[in-house]
Amino acid sequence: MSSPAASDQLVIFDTTLRDGEQSPGASMTKDEKLRIAKQLERLRVDVIEAGFPASSNGDFEAVKAIADAIKDSVVCGLSRANDRDISRAAEALKGAARGRIHTFIATSPLHMEKKLRMSPDEVFEQAKLAVRFARNLIGDVEFSPEDGYRSDPDFLCRVIEKVIDEGATTINVPDTVGYAIPELYGNFIKNLRERIPNSDKAIWSVHCHNDLGMAVANSLAGVKIGGARQVECTINGLGERAGNCSLEEIVMAVKTRKDYFGLDLRIDTRHIVAASRMVSQTTGFVVQPNKAVVGANAFAHASGIHQDGVLKARDTYEIMRAEDVGWSANKIVLGKLSGRNAFKQRLQELGVAMQSEADINAAFSRFKELADRKSEIFDEDILALVSDGELSHVSEQFAFVSLSQHSETGERPRARIVFTVEGQEVHAESEGNGPVDASLKAIEAQVKSGAEMVLYSVNAISGSTESQGEVTVRLQNAGRVVNGVGADPDIVVASAKAYLSALNKLQRQSEKVAAQG
Repeated sequence: MSSPAASDQLVIFDTTLRDGEQSPGASMTKDEKLRIAKQLERLRVDVIEAGFPASSNGDFEAVKAIADAIKDSVVCGLSRANDRDISRAAEALKGAARGRIHTFIATSPLHMEKKLRMSPDEVFEQAKLAVRFARNLIGDVEFSPEDGYRSDPDFLCRVIEKVIDEGATTINVPDTVGYAIPELYGNFIKNLRERIPNSDKAIWSVHCHNDLGMAVANSLAGVKIGGARQVECTINGLGERAGNCSLEEIVMAVKTRKDYFGLDLRIDTRHIVAASRMVSQTTGFVVQPNKAVVGANAFAHASGIHQDGVLKARDTYEIMRAEDVGWSANKIVLGKLSGRNAFKQRLQELGVAMQSEADINAAFSRFKELADRKSEIFDEDILALVSDGELSHVSEQFAFVSLSQHSETGERPRARIVFTVEGQEVHAESEGNGPVDASLKAIEAQVKSGAEMVLYSVNAISGSTESQGEVTVRLQNAGRVVNGVGADPDIVVASAKAYLSALNKLQRQSEKVAAQG
């Protein structure tokens, strides 16, 4: 029988909901996480790392909800190498059809001395006991030596050999700070596997960050040179600092160059673009137009020579088919004459699962209202209005009601806004440098949050002048950073919605325990 590491199957481990969520402002609600998890299951991701249950009650509940709902993918919970974290993860995963505990402890000299203030022998003992404890609670245990790439290879071999003896089924070697170079990283893992006597008893995994722009290249080197058979990645490369290894790039590289990698994947690539849109609109992190696979320009050809070649034979300039990753040639999906059943069917195709018929009716009502304001409704519009509806379901402290503004050349713009605070209407008015500035100043004059705006971003949801504008507002206050997202054909209204959304997140966000990178 071949060893796990020698398999021709590449395991895709998605950590959008855990490591991706560590991006400043990318924090998601339980419902948002559950919706993305269901899309990842539809994508046929092998392992979904749903969160860090011990970090907060909110994260525990999100992991529990995902574990209860997901049947086709392994659901994983992260924990530090201590009994409390591991027990909390096991409790959250009780309802999972297939669950995994992912436990970690730092092993690099720098992290052990400066962060943990532990000796190598103490780290060795804690890693051993943590895996032993986790293995008694669940059959699938992953172990990560945090900052593994900058760890002493002799010490790393000692730790990994022992945790495999204790029952670890997956060994992940993270490049936590994005320091690796592809050839060096691939050989680093290869040497570990060759030196550790029981290395064939576990699947080896790679987890790379993109600080030097090489997360995908390093991960692929870990697979091809090092023999790893699991890649840890996120949708759109979402993650703290410069982000994580991008799922869509890994998947399409392995699929497109099967002649080189010789590996099989479970992934249904037709759902990649829908997952990308969902994550982008949920977090407010816009996908750059020239992003590989999921960027708006990924399959666009501006050069006349390129256009001519593609028209004659697609493979002259296209190595992948746009439709294979979920791009639709017919982007206009619905209009004002579309009925409820057509709308409901489109929701299903987009991977949106509504909780009840009442929710569908409410979403359809918002759709009809939008269709009266713009003639063509795009997939992105539908996802945006569904997200707005989900937010209105939550008991929010602040909610938008109405806005009017006056802007004229030579005069200072002025805005009047009505919004609710805990259900009570508040009227506010202010001047500003522009209608958006006036609107947000009017809100802040009443709320007095004291938050600093660190990002204001506008993105057209679809490509026409009647497009909905999607606005992202990032606020910072008392060390907390949140993103608020708002969408509306009126960009000033979208801005007010985004600001109120961010204020709501500031209100409910609790401090979380820091996880590994």
